[in-house]
Amino acid sequence: MSLQAVTHLGAPGATMHPARDTKRVVFAAALGTVFEWYDFFVYGSLAAFFGSLFFPKGNETAALLAALATFGAGFVLRPFGAIVFGQLGDLIGRKHTFLVTMLVMGLATAAVGLLPTFETIGWWAPATLVALRLLQGLAVGGEFGGAVTYVAEHSDPRRRGFTTSWIQITGTLGLFLSLLVILICRQSMSAEAFVAWGWRIPFLVSIGLLLVSLYIRLKLEESPVFQQMKAEKKTSSNPIAETFGTRQNLRIVLIAIFGIVAGQAVVWYTAHFYSLYFMTSTLKMSHDQAYMYLLIALLLGTPFFLFFGWLSDRIGRKRIVLTGCALAALLFVPLFHGLVAYGNPALAEFRAKTVVHVQGSDCQDNQSILKQVFQPTATNTCTRAKSFLAGNAVPFVVMSGGPALRVSVGEQMFDGFDEAALRAALLARGMPVDADPENIHGPMVVAILFVMVLMATMVYGPMGALLVELFPTHIRYSGVSVALQFGNGWIGGFAPFIATAVNVTTGSNFAGLWYTVAVAAATVVIGALLLPETNRRDLET
Repeated sequence: MSLQAVTHLGAPGATMHPARDTKRVVFAAALGTVFEWYDFFVYGSLAAFFGSLFFPKGNETAALLAALATFGAGFVLRPFGAIVFGQLGDLIGRKHTFLVTMLVMGLATAAVGLLPTFETIGWWAPATLVALRLLQGLAVGGEFGGAVTYVAEHSDPRRRGFTTSWIQITGTLGLFLSLLVILICRQSMSAEAFVAWGWRIPFLVSIGLLLVSLYIRLKLEESPVFQQMKAEKKTSSNPIAETFGTRQNLRIVLIAIFGIVAGQAVVWYTAHFYSLYFMTSTLKMSHDQAYMYLLIALLLGTPFFLFFGWLSDRIGRKRIVLTGCALAALLFVPLFHGLVAYGNPALAEFRAKTVVHVQGSDCQDNQSILKQVFQPTATNTCTRAKSFLAGNAVPFVVMSGGPALRVSVGEQMFDGFDEAALRAALLARGMPVDADPENIHGPMVVAILFVMVLMATMVYGPMGALLVELFPTHIRYSGVSVALQFGNGWIGGFAPFIATAVNVTTGSNFAGLWYTVAVAAATVVIGALLLPETNRRDLET
């Protein structure tokens, strides 16, 4: 079945005009996906802020870790969403399946905006928040793979990379929209009002976005490739069983996860989210400053999703994706060092001349990070000291031995954890409380963030077309969704939490970045050896 024979979008019985109607398909699918990513990422944009709302007070680093773990919880069910909705997408069609995912996502997001805080209902607040994040993860697990498959199956093979890059751009646009709405809310009311009730507005906005998205998506026709496959009775009776149950298909899934998606996931989430947490929690910038710098970088970098999608139609997908991963592995650590130097020069100077030594028997507790998340008020003195130091970006070295905790700042020694005395000693050595807006080199901060986003566009822009072209038609929705969500959900989504937890454990604000570096580098090796070039493959096979 050719595109010329497909029914016109929203006008049954009419002949389709490929160029014009492909644009309509892309617009409708992409706009709905933007809104769905907005719903998923609005929590991520406020995660550092949520620590004080939904978790016990008294340990800021523990609350931040708990908030980041809750953000990661949204990724736990994404692979299962991919399995459930991928199966439906290959059995009943692309269109109807991502209508269901959109409805689940919109309602879960709106419910977060109505949720009572920890002060009101205690531990029921974070428990309910985690449950809603799990529902969001289930929904997004089936949405993105369906959207990119749907658009690819409408596309001209010669422009498939460029066409699907409009879907790849939606994650960043969703994040951009969430940051913009939050920034408008914060600047239109007092800080006290935002903490009291204003934070709910970005979540409740999703109700309107849901109605718009459903209206637009209901006008879509089914994918022509799926219609042809169904007419010829070539649909799979059990797509998930075929995806995992045959050696050839399982090999494709594993190559897709570890040779493409894993690297993309850590690069994207480190560039878009961990950089935001780093600026607010480590560099102590105000939220408004950090949002503004990232918004500018996203505005400058987002068009490159389309550029690299377009370029992949000419020189191939594989080399662009792997080059982006390789650059990220080489540059992320020095780029974050640059963020410190230009984002908070006083902190950079303080760190250069200060190293704190932490020693004590309690410091051998390897479960301290998990205890901070699940028992934030019951941590031992060593963990509290490390959390305080990490929360203030103070480099420290943990030493073994000694029956009691001792913290050394230069020649000064403190027995036990005396936060007031330790803070006074560090302030005397020049520790900044907050980033001084007058000393922030804004253009350089934006330039560094732009380079991070640019590497993410290299990896992500061509990836949709590459994944769609890897999988055969009858299991395409399932295969693309499963590969995307295992890689993004379990490898990339927890990158901010892992980086922060490693930093607290090691005393270095950069050690956690080695997770991103290692995964990106491994993706380069695996992809170079096993990933085929897929450009212009026939999608009707």
